[in-house]
Amino acid sequence: MNVLLVEDDKEVGEFIVSELREAGHSCVHSCDGEAGHLAATSASFDVMVIDRMMPRMDGLALINTLRAAGDNTPVLVLSALGDVDDRVQGLQCGADDYLVKPFAIAELLARLEVLYRRVKVPGAEEQTRLAVGDLSMDLLRQHVQRDQTVISLQPREYKLLEYLMRHAGQVVTRAMLLEHVWGYHFDPQTNVIDVHVSRLRQKIDKDFEHPLLSTVRGAGYRLGAEIDS
Repeated sequence: MNVLLVEDDKEVGEFIVSELREAGHSCVHSCDGEAGHLAATSASFDVMVIDRMMPRMDGLALINTLRAAGDNTPVLVLSALGDVDDRVQGLQCGADDYLVKPFAIAELLARLEVLYRRVKVPGAEEQTRLAVGDLSMDLLRQHVQRDQTVISLQPREYKLLEYLMRHAGQVVTRAMLLEHVWGYHFDPQTNVIDVHVSRLRQKIDKDFEHPLLSTVRGAGYRLGAEIDS
């Protein structure tokens, strides 16, 4: 994955570049909006990470300029502005995702992978069946089964499982689940995720030899055919 990072904070920028390269990705770092625009129009990138508040051209102006020129490269906005109105404004100007500072680098990497796959995998939007090991989900019939056993799920459990299956093998953070399954853009400091994950684990793992759903201490959850014991 080739990433353009437009971030004026030198320390934050160097950290993100280092982590992206450690994860096997390439990254070009621009330190202000005008430099970011020059980089974006001079080369091809798979995804862009654009800080919102920058000198010489702010992030939203940069995104608007790129979109007006027909550049549809997926963009993740990185910003300390985290109110709902700020997020909505960022998405309405053409961004594909919005992550608030301070952030977990694991979440940033996971979100970029999602944006990258959305563009690079043909027909991903029309996918009608998900499978992880012997667990399968028919999206059209909303039918879930493991091996030959049909699993009955409540609507929120189904949505939670679908999100985990779409990100199989990845660490899914609490913030990602709150935003994409519950629609929260903040942490209400409840145990709602723990309760639903526990119920889901009972249904998809309890009566089977090999567990699929694991808790990654201090990070989140992971669904995979093979997990750590």
